[in-house]
Amino acid sequence: MRTPRVCALAAAAVLALAGCGSPSTVADPAGSSADEPAILAEYGLAGLDGKEIVDRLDRTPVDSRRADLVASVRPGQLLLSRAGSDEQTVVDLPDDEFYLSVAPYRHRTHECHFHSLTTCRGELAGERIHVTITDRDTGEVLVDEVTETFDNGFAGFWLPRDITATVHVRHGEYSATGEISTGPDDPTCLTTLHLKPHR
Repeated sequence: MRTPRVCALAAAAVLALAGCGSPSTVADPAGSSADEPAILAEYGLAGLDGKEIVDRLDRTPVDSRRADLVASVRPGQLLLSRAGSDEQTVVDLPDDEFYLSVAPYRHRTHECHFHSLTTCRGELAGERIHVTITDRDTGEVLVDEVTETFDNGFAGFWLPRDITATVHVRHGEYSATGEISTGPDDPTCLTTLHLKPHR
């Protein structure tokens, strides 16, 4: 398991992570490989690697989420901090995988670039959706499954890094299609899939 790295950043940088994050530049600190940061134990995440933390936080029921935890998924990193604190923990994510959170909608959505595991909310919570994700270059179907959106209205998928793909979501008689990329600056949050009746 990679050791999470701790760094202190300016308060403005931490505040930029609140809510569904918009694009911003975050330093890649050369933190020391100290013992596991206290923040992980404080929020019940001790002993988990980055991927396990992302999965646990995204699946946590909304009413059970800690309001003082800020958790933002970036390509290759998970950024954790306490609300109002300028100390930030950087947890490495797999080099060859990219976490994409998808929140299809029918009536309302929000702008989002970097997915917040603690504050992002989608319209369709606990709904069964059929998701297919296809690599545009190779035609390989990476995801083809019926899944249930988490309590926050999102469904999460671990995809290969550095690809472009087509995402298709079906919800009952409604569907939506969009294009995504999984590069180092690409969004980890997809909230633009507007579900419309099948033609």
